[in-house]
Amino acid sequence: MGYEFCDGGFFRLLFMWMLPCFLLKTIREVTRVIHVGHDSWWISVAIMFALLSSWTYSTIISLSASVLFYLVCNLQVIHFADYNKLLESDSDVITLIEEHLRLRHYLSKISHRFRIFLLLEFLVVTSSQVLTLFQTIGYHQIITLLNGGDFAVSSFVQIVSVGICLHAAAKISHRAQRVASVASQWHALLTSNSSDASRMRGSNSIGNFETLVNPIRTIPVVFSGSDLESWDGIIGPPSYTQMASSYNKRQAFVMYLQSNPAGVTLYGWTVDRKLISTVFLGEFSLILFVLGKTLVFSRQPT
Repeated sequence: MGYEFCDGGFFRLLFMWMLPCFLLKTIREVTRVIHVGHDSWWISVAIMFALLSSWTYSTIISLSASVLFYLVCNLQVIHFADYNKLLESDSDVITLIEEHLRLRHYLSKISHRFRIFLLLEFLVVTSSQVLTLFQTIGYHQIITLLNGGDFAVSSFVQIVSVGICLHAAAKISHRAQRVASVASQWHALLTSNSSDASRMRGSNSIGNFETLVNPIRTIPVVFSGSDLESWDGIIGPPSYTQMASSYNKRQAFVMYLQSNPAGVTLYGWTVDRKLISTVFLGEFSLILFVLGKTLVFSRQPT
């Protein structure tokens, strides 16, 4: 699924977001041609196509950067999916830690290389939207599609671009943070299986043997049946010393994941739903501040 996205999904996603933007811009230009008369319709149509061509080129360049960032994050989602499969099939804690460190290194490189782009994207969009709000409030005539269409289209394109970047960053951040939950389930399953296996060796009852022969399948988990069957073949009846050593390693591994959450960061701030909510509240507060400084409500005498 992820490799199919690499082949054609980039252009599919770019086309999916470019199409509504292009339709809005086309409607605006057609309306302008209809209401603004020229000496010749051919000249009006030629001007319209020239404006649409230049706007389409600049918009494709702008959205391509956001879609490229989405592609890079989507590739890391594939890596974390492979890591979850490794977690299901491999009980070597050292291998799991080394692989997680490698994934964190990749996310650190992505954050370092794209943080300037994300910050500039966010600052440019915020400043342009605030400026558009000032111009809209300061305009004393009726706002129509002719005089406000370009503002609406440009604002829509900018919001789409920022939305793609934030969605991609939050997606890979939450996928990376979910590894700790998967590792906790893995640790609980292995601990339960090892404890039941040791109890089974100390019991001479056939009935207890039949109830403990498949201890993992009695635990409701999110893994598939084939994964659980593979675990039954991997985990044998360990000794008490091996059980204690393996338990301590797995517990240390789970604590390591919980204490070192990975994800796309901006100068230490992880881009997840919490940061997006904070950004939304900050933008909303800025809008209310601008409206409070520009709008004056006068009470008419009764």
